[in-house]
Amino acid sequence: MLIRTDEARTINTDSRLACTLAAVAGALNTAAFEIVGFFSANMTGNVSSLSDHLAKANLQAGVFFLAVVCLFISGATCSTIIINAGRRRGIRSIYAFNILIEGIALIILGALESWLTLSSPGVVLILSLSFLMGIQNAVVTRISNARVRTTHVSGTATDIGIELAMLFDVLRRKESPKDAPLYLERLGLHFFTIIAFLAGGIAGIWLFHLLSYKFLILVGLGLIYLAAAAILKNKPAHLHHL
Repeated sequence: MLIRTDEARTINTDSRLACTLAAVAGALNTAAFEIVGFFSANMTGNVSSLSDHLAKANLQAGVFFLAVVCLFISGATCSTIIINAGRRRGIRSIYAFNILIEGIALIILGALESWLTLSSPGVVLILSLSFLMGIQNAVVTRISNARVRTTHVSGTATDIGIELAMLFDVLRRKESPKDAPLYLERLGLHFFTIIAFLAGGIAGIWLFHLLSYKFLILVGLGLIYLAAAAILKNKPAHLHHL
């Protein structure tokens, strides 16, 4: 699911990608909310908060929310630069390398939060997760040709409404019945993405209460496993015999 692109991707590939990484995003976002009271990847809410603080001349808080938004954009920018460089060199596993980077960064973040005394641990957590969620969202957007957005629940919910409307028009004979299977497939993809995000959020709360910041290390190890499996699976055949 972190290798095949363009015409080689199927709805099942995108569904596995969506459910896996949406669960990760849900766990990280919900745990961050539990710790500091707001979300690291909710750019709609964060830009709204930025507007609110700027309007009230709360400059210190405004600068923080501006940093959150800028770091999310920076993460997506860095991810895309890496992906573009890998695609130019024909590295089909470049998407998996980005997820590997995210996993390693989560382990480092978990270790810092668990074993070092940081002056502003909540600030470091939110800023770091915002950057990492930007990386992840860019990966899934590029690899799926924008069919999947693991951190953008508002957009996914909108897509569900669109597919339901299209199916309703099929029932009313306003749209061609031959397109109904495509609408159903996309509806399932978006529905299960939200369910995975929800389930991941529940698991994130449980894991944080059980492991504290060490749950970041656990999530990071899971991402490293997924990325490494994809990278090794995509090794050139002659390298398997070395």
